[in-house]
Amino acid sequence: MKVEPLSCALGAEIQGVELREAARDDDLFAEVEALLLKYKVLFLRDQDITPAEHEAFAAKFGPLEDNPIAGSVPGHPGIIRLYKGPDEPPMRYENAWHTDATWRETPPMGSVLRCVECPTVGGDTMWANMELAYDRLPDRVKSEIEGLQARHSIEASFGAAMPSEQRLALKERFPDAEHPVVRTHPVTGARSLMVNGFTTHFTNFHTPARVRYGQDASPGAANLLSYLISQAYIPEYQVRWRWRPGSVAIWDNRCTQHYAVMDYPPDTVRKMERATIIGDKPA
Repeated sequence: MKVEPLSCALGAEIQGVELREAARDDDLFAEVEALLLKYKVLFLRDQDITPAEHEAFAAKFGPLEDNPIAGSVPGHPGIIRLYKGPDEPPMRYENAWHTDATWRETPPMGSVLRCVECPTVGGDTMWANMELAYDRLPDRVKSEIEGLQARHSIEASFGAAMPSEQRLALKERFPDAEHPVVRTHPVTGARSLMVNGFTTHFTNFHTPARVRYGQDASPGAANLLSYLISQAYIPEYQVRWRWRPGSVAIWDNRCTQHYAVMDYPPDTVRKMERATIIGDKPA
């Protein structure tokens, strides 16, 4: 195995590993898992794996979840299709900085994403290290956000373009979730910033310690939330990956955000398949 870090913030490419073998070899999988905790996102090239092998490797991390928006590979409910083509809308919500499914009470632990087909140029994905983003906040901001909670919504993101009846049904199925603004990684104990494109507002900002009069809550809270969300935009916290068919990315959803770059139209074909691992409730 050869491990090559790709940025100072996060991300490493692994060479000499077949994921189909890691699915069957506990020791090899343990090495990959340890590297994921260290680098937060891992990349591999030339992984010629079937959906069943993809599913088997991802399931080594834990049970897989479905997705209410994207369809699955037939016969493999744990592998969702993120397909773009001539008949698909030119934009979807993934081209925004986000942590997957924080609108769930228990967001995913992580994902294993495989490229099936992609543009010759464009369609990269970027990741940001939200532990680093938290660590480098000014002390006054860390003090301000200690104990803050925030609401995350599928209705206000994926549901926004739906007809009202469909949007409200989606919200009924997935009510807004509330999470700490700063979460603790359940394995490493590291703290990270947990606000992103699914976050709508703070739920406990309006307290006597922060607000003298009602107008202090807005724009005070909105400005603070916007500032925190913008931390993912800082290049020094990021890594960028250029896809090729057969490339795979594995990321820790508990301490990262990512952004699928929508720069490739009029080349409209980009086909990705993703296994998403069920996580725990952030604390």
